[in-house]
Amino acid sequence: MNTSKKQIYLDYAATTPVDKTVAEEMSKYMTVDGVFANPSSNHCFGFDADDAVEQARTIISNFLDCHTKDIIFTSGATESNNLVIKGFARANKEKGNHIITVATEHKAVLDACRALEDEGFNITYLKPDENGKITADNLKHAITTKTILVSIMHVNNETGLIQDIASLGNILKEQKIFFHVDAVQSLGKLAIDLSSLPIDSASFSSHKIYGPKGIGALFIRNRAKTKLDPLVTGGGQEFGIRPGTLPTHQIVGFGKAIEIAKNTIDDDYMHIAKLNKTIVEQLSKIKDSVINTDLEHSLPNIINISFMGVDSVSLITALQNDIAISSGSACTSGAIEPSHVITGMGLSDDRVNSAVRISVGRYTSQAELNTALEKITHEVERIREC
Repeated sequence: MNTSKKQIYLDYAATTPVDKTVAEEMSKYMTVDGVFANPSSNHCFGFDADDAVEQARTIISNFLDCHTKDIIFTSGATESNNLVIKGFARANKEKGNHIITVATEHKAVLDACRALEDEGFNITYLKPDENGKITADNLKHAITTKTILVSIMHVNNETGLIQDIASLGNILKEQKIFFHVDAVQSLGKLAIDLSSLPIDSASFSSHKIYGPKGIGALFIRNRAKTKLDPLVTGGGQEFGIRPGTLPTHQIVGFGKAIEIAKNTIDDDYMHIAKLNKTIVEQLSKIKDSVINTDLEHSLPNIINISFMGVDSVSLITALQNDIAISSGSACTSGAIEPSHVITGMGLSDDRVNSAVRISVGRYTSQAELNTALEKITHEVERIREC
């Protein structure tokens, strides 16, 4: 990292920095003078570690208003999505072989579905409207007598669009179809009440809410009664669904991040909403700029915008030593490529190829945002003159 000048991070949708309080709490669960033992061990050291794991599970389940036994720890949302989509489909294939998802889902969901296609499952990839929204009619028309699973994300990771999962869930509940939701981007930003939302499972990641990477959770309603084939075997941890030694320090960090989010969710939202207003006002002044995010139905931390005639790769490359923005999801092996989300929304090739994502967070200051927007404006104009 070049420390001679201020570098500005505007890629919070990709990951967030670990909150210092979270890091301090995690440090108590790694070294010999802390709680370092295997939480599955049958001795006092292991019991202490297990207590820490269960305390974090309780914090998370209370925040989501669900039963602690319905929260399973995983390595992150990618694993959670794969575990529930593949695991449920394989365990329930005698009931049907049809799955519905959306063309603008995260690659973790899309690739899991494509893998199931190779196993003989039929997948419907719903096409959303130009804002990325799925309507009740879209969903109803796709359902067949063989539909067993639907997976639709709560908040899109590239545009910030909020899907009406309550309405969609009610449709699926009536037909007794299992409904999975990727809730990674909504955790800690929107209230999620799993006691009332008509969904059957949901995936979460710690590193999107100022917690550590490498730890996530999968909620499965009535877990004990839900047929689910594990992806891996080798132990009885996490109710036998996700075996392996639990990373106590990461789980504790996840719990602490949730604890902080509970107390800061309103203040964070207000702060980010102000930043959102600045981004929209400043970047809309740039000639031939088009906002791809539906501002009325999205979270304010993510804005997707196209600067027509300016290739996104050129802009990101011009900024990469000073300002961090992206063209979409970070889960594409570091490659800069056109967003499948913007493509899936049916927008023009020019809008797709010039689309970039700007995402802000708790630690983004108004001053650094102003500096970044000036630099973005300058580079857009410079590239157009070339």
